[in-house]
Amino acid sequence: MPVSPQGVTVVVLLADPDAPTEIARRMAPELPARLAEKSGQGRRFDVKVVSEPFTAGTEDPHTLMRRIMDRARAENWDIVVALTDLPLHSHGRKLVVDLSHEHGLALLSLPPLGGLRLQTRARRAVEEAVLGLAGARATGDGEPPRDPPPLGPFVGRLAPVHRGPVSEEETADLRYVTTGPRGYLRVLGGMVRANRPWRLVPGLSKALAAALATGAVATVNSTIWSLSQALSVPRLVIAMVGSVVLMIGWLIVDAELWHRAAEVSPEARKRAALYNASTVVTVGIGVLVCYVGLLVVSLVWALFILNDRVFASMTRTPLHGTEYWTLSWFVASIATVGGALGSGLESDEAIRAAAYSKREQERRNSLQDDDGDQPVT
Repeated sequence: MPVSPQGVTVVVLLADPDAPTEIARRMAPELPARLAEKSGQGRRFDVKVVSEPFTAGTEDPHTLMRRIMDRARAENWDIVVALTDLPLHSHGRKLVVDLSHEHGLALLSLPPLGGLRLQTRARRAVEEAVLGLAGARATGDGEPPRDPPPLGPFVGRLAPVHRGPVSEEETADLRYVTTGPRGYLRVLGGMVRANRPWRLVPGLSKALAAALATGAVATVNSTIWSLSQALSVPRLVIAMVGSVVLMIGWLIVDAELWHRAAEVSPEARKRAALYNASTVVTVGIGVLVCYVGLLVVSLVWALFILNDRVFASMTRTPLHGTEYWTLSWFVASIATVGGALGSGLESDEAIRAAAYSKREQERRNSLQDDDGDQPVT
């Protein structure tokens, strides 16, 4: 491995565009000091961030490690840690990190780190990877440690992470994977976070406009007043759940967000199920945020527009806080249905852009181009 001048170890964070690049750029300023402190022996580190779509066209860890190795050799980098927000799989298991001590490479998949405290977990994972690779580089043997430390800094105490199999022809010499229900949930949480579901509402401007217009009209409709007072709490809950489920289903079906496996193998089906689960959760969170927003807007609008005498004459019920809340709750459900219908005016591309991260959009487009698969997402 080439040695950088003046005894400085050049560490490059090779990050996919969008979220991985943002994470890498936030951690880069503090990494040199933290690495020098933890490594000891007077080592110095120079950390750089390079943003490029190194995962374009493939999700195969072996192919990605070869790409990273070629890039590192061309640029004369000492250590490269590649970050991606795509969930990677190896031998049917969900990959956490691939390490090549011989070449000073690490491939880190961010989704297994989970959806919470991602920045901190990613920084610790990068630190552990760099320190392990730098230790092999200092000894000059390029061999992985026989008894590597547990990956607590990578994913936390409760994550079922363990060493995974590595074949002889692969570039990696040490691999960690996650399995089991807890590992599945952590990967799912990471995928949902990468999609940023809170962007769904502002990304669907036409659907939001339709929902607001529906809510405004429903709030001043005397029939809606009477219905809201006649419905029991269980029926209001059913109306809420039904409207949310309707909008989730409509968005997924109308924008073709459902992913169908191009292969019939069990592994391909499991991968498709994971992607579809992340789609449902992402859209679900976005719709729930939309529902809460509509509830608040409906309540404010009702407080402003309703007249207690007119309301009482039509419903034979005085207008108090409970009536305001019940009406706003029912109106939010109606407005959500109106938003679902309004989402039909949005283009499929606009819905996908609102529901998925940039890398996930590129991945799905690549699958459509390569396999002729039309996802029903």
